[in-house]
Amino acid sequence: MTLVLKNYNNLILNINQKFDCNKVNIIAVSKTFSLDHIKPLIEAGHIHFGENKVQEAIDKWTETKKKDNKIKLHMVGKLQRNKVKKSLQIFDYIHSLDNIKLADTVAKEEKKLNKKLKYFIQVNVGNEEQKAGVSLENTSEFVHHCVTKLNLDVIGLMALPPQSSDPTKYFNIISEMNNKLKFKDLSLGMSADYMEAIKFNSTFIRVGSIIFGNRS
Repeated sequence: MTLVLKNYNNLILNINQKFDCNKVNIIAVSKTFSLDHIKPLIEAGHIHFGENKVQEAIDKWTETKKKDNKIKLHMVGKLQRNKVKKSLQIFDYIHSLDNIKLADTVAKEEKKLNKKLKYFIQVNVGNEEQKAGVSLENTSEFVHHCVTKLNLDVIGLMALPPQSSDPTKYFNIISEMNNKLKFKDLSLGMSADYMEAIKFNSTFIRVGSIIFGNRS
């Protein structure tokens, strides 16, 4: 058994000690790692993988996705409007929908490609100037625009809490808002805080180093 597979199995065991792992979707964030490094996980039947660069995702996953249509690819980085067309061709989920111009562009490209993706609205839950995301105050209005006016398949919220503070306060805020908006899915938690995120009803955790090791 490879180290990647051992790490993956340990992650599942860890989650199952306190939660039902069947209710949590593990996004194995494979950015910067080669397909050879990731392959043991694909062969084990894992389906959710995350990338943060469009061209890297296309180069790495196009052929693999053709061979295995069960694989679901998640865009977990910032999405630029000039990369939307290519993104829609390779990704199944976008976790970083965060402004009206981007949403409008995505909706237009969906129609052109006749393809529907699933979206998470990125919320700037800590109100940090340097971080992308819709403000808490504008989230409901933005969701309404995306769902009602653009007919986008928005399935939940996504947030990255401030790095230097206890994430539980922010997980609680975003979880409550997600419930108010009646979403069933929530994209929350990374390698350092995924257990706390699941406690606050996260259904998609984005973990990389805990499975694949540290990036060089």
